Amino acid sequence: FSRQGYEDLPWQYPAAGYQDGYPYQSHQWQPVAWQGDRDLRQRESYGRSYREQHYYRGYHPNLATGPPGQDRTQTYSSYEESYISTARREGTGEGTLSSDLGEAGGQPKEPSLLLQYHESGLSSSSHELSQYIRDGADHYDPVLPGSWNVGQTGGPLMSTPTPAVPLKFPELHTALCFGAGGHLVLACAQRPAEGQPPRVELHSLEAILHGTEELEELQAFPGPLAREDLHKVDVMTFCQQKITTGCDLSTQRGRDSSLLWKLLVLLCRQNGSMVGSDTAELLLQDCRHQDKYKRQEPAMGLTEDEWASRQPGTLDLITGEVPPVVETQAQIVEKFTKLLYYGRKKEALVWAMRNQLWGHALFLSSKMDPRTYSWVLTGFTSTLATNDPLQTLFQLMSGRIPQAALCCGDATWGDWRPHLAVMLSNKVGDTELNQRAIVTMGDTLASKGAVEAAHFCYLMADIPFGYFGAKADRMALLGSSHRQAFSQFARTEAIQRMEIFEYCQQLRQPESFLLPFQVYKLLYASRLADHGLPAQALQYCEHIGTALLRQHPATHPVLARQVVRLAERLKLSDPLLLEMPEQDQALEPDWLEQLRACCREWEVR
Repeated sequence: FSRQGYEDLPWQYPAAGYQDGYPYQSHQWQPVAWQGDRDLRQRESYGRSYREQHYYRGYHPNLATGPPGQDRTQTYSSYEESYISTARREGTGEGTLSSDLGEAGGQPKEPSLLLQYHESGLSSSSHELSQYIRDGADHYDPVLPGSWNVGQTGGPLMSTPTPAVPLKFPELHTALCFGAGGHLVLACAQRPAEGQPPRVELHSLEAILHGTEELEELQAFPGPLAREDLHKVDVMTFCQQKITTGCDLSTQRGRDSSLLWKLLVLLCRQNGSMVGSDTAELLLQDCRHQDKYKRQEPAMGLTEDEWASRQPGTLDLITGEVPPVVETQAQIVEKFTKLLYYGRKKEALVWAMRNQLWGHALFLSSKMDPRTYSWVLTGFTSTLATNDPLQTLFQLMSGRIPQAALCCGDATWGDWRPHLAVMLSNKVGDTELNQRAIVTMGDTLASKGAVEAAHFCYLMADIPFGYFGAKADRMALLGSSHRQAFSQFARTEAIQRMEIFEYCQQLRQPESFLLPFQVYKLLYASRLADHGLPAQALQYCEHIGTALLRQHPATHPVLARQVVRLAERLKLSDPLLLEMPEQDQALEPDWLEQLRACCREWEVR
């Protein structure tokens, strides 16, 4: 039978061999309509003769019930002979079998073979083709069955046309597709012609993916975070769980990741605001241990003879006394005073620096010339270890980028957290210098693969978020490097962490949002829909659409169109829409209508 929606074309077959006359589909043994330029009148005459003869089963009532005493095989053969004689009278010559088929003499051995296929539901045309068409790689070998031969009919046979559309697939199989409502749709392999009812199954993707790591990660997150019924305690609890279960504190990267989650907890607790001392306290809490920094001898620029002449136990030519080998603090200060009695300021400074009287030395040098003050100050800082946070503070106060900002992240240098803490808690007057020092430290950490630590520094320096394609931007998703492949960059955890940061900003400024982040929220919404959570996905689309309407969608037309497209497929998952009366169910949310109108306006403009 012809399928609904397809035209029942009259079939034409050439007089040449089957290899030249029949265009076949691969693995399918039913011919397609002949596309040659034929006479329209011949085609209409042939089709009319074909329809008048009712060659197919079910089209002629006598095929089902005949006169008493008449065999079904005889009835079938009479219509067959009538069909052949009609075609011969029209003289078209295009429906005959090729002479390549040969002469097959004799009588049919199984006169009821066609009747068997007729009763089984197969069309006679399909049966005929299956008898003399074989599966070959390069050619088809036509063979006449025993029940069909030229000798029986007295002339060349007409091949039977098949009005049905060729099958798209050679075998029965299950067809499936993913529905927008979080379902997997299966069209089961059935044979309706044999009485098997067609069956379509709907399976919930949430039930199918139950227990998988991806679905559990999506379900554990309390998003979208912009909804009104969310309490910030739920967000803080989620961050604490991430610290407990997702961060390996035995590794440097695990500690850096834990630090980011703790920063989000701090921001959420303080409604998105913080000061440098709060962050410094967080940094020092995360330090595994306080490093012990070794003190060094001051670099005073003295020669060996001058230095030896000032050692304990050597005769002092000025006072004429031999200083004791072990001196008390009072004796040290007394000698410093005696040197000043005699006007020996340079020797007094050297004595004070050698005996760690840095207060005396710095005050005295400050009342002298600037060169002497710089010399004493350099001697004081030279006693500190290179990786001492005090070095970082003094270098920053001196108007320089601290060396820690250029060397941190190295195992031999030590932990970077105390250096950042001292810079955040003791900001100098030059705000640009402070920011440049922190950004330099973040760049140094990023160059050594410490992405989470670098992003922590960027947040302290108020560096804005960028886009994945702009590699010059310092960060696009919090805690994830946009210089790697997108599949590794846009991980679900990174998107969730970024949404929490946006939520903390909204606690301080309710109307604020991160525009570059909206595309990742759309990606997250599509993942929710793929895992059978369409209601949450629609809520994300609503928040994205609302943010774009504040910004005006013309600034991001592609993103706006994608949001509209996904929301149109998910809108039936809205519980409010399901509660509407039937006459009003065609209505859409206001934000979707407004966003679509803006997209159309942009396209027209």
